[in-house]
Amino acid sequence: MLRACVLDFKGILDDHLPLIEFTYNNSFHAIIQMAPFKALYGRRCRSPIGWFEVGEAELIGLDLVHQAMKKVKIIKERLKTTQSRQKSYSDVRRRDLEFKEDDWVFFKVVGDPSAIMPIETIEVNEELSYEEIPIAILDRQVRKLRSKEIAFVKVLWRNQQVEEATWEAEEDMKKNYPHLFE
Repeated sequence: MLRACVLDFKGILDDHLPLIEFTYNNSFHAIIQMAPFKALYGRRCRSPIGWFEVGEAELIGLDLVHQAMKKVKIIKERLKTTQSRQKSYSDVRRRDLEFKEDDWVFFKVVGDPSAIMPIETIEVNEELSYEEIPIAILDRQVRKLRSKEIAFVKVLWRNQQVEEATWEAEEDMKKNYPHLFE
């Protein structure tokens, strides 16, 4: 779309970019069933007429409005052409998937089978939540800031793998779980 607008407006894209943006943001999009500006702000955008910098306004009054309306109309036509071209391109390559009984279907599933915990080992309370309990301190590290040093410990939690251990402030861990530091 930008390429078509640059050709129509003789390569002066900087002057017309606000109009192109205005047109795009106020054009109906089938995926979201509304214009992007309306989706973000709940209303249509008013007008791009006053989008010039102070002291740059050369056209005043109806000439500016008519010229902007002509350009917005051209941009809308280019946008419609571009969307139509993209739709026809995807329609040609799209095909419906049909499956029959006993067909083999492969799904791509991301996951680590070793990370699956048996439900019996997790103690769920009345609020349907569970408390993570630290079982070991794996490492200790002191981070230096400008005026002080803060000690952190790497904590292994119950029902978690070693790779999922987290860095926690040593002071907080000593206060809440003193048995880990004996």
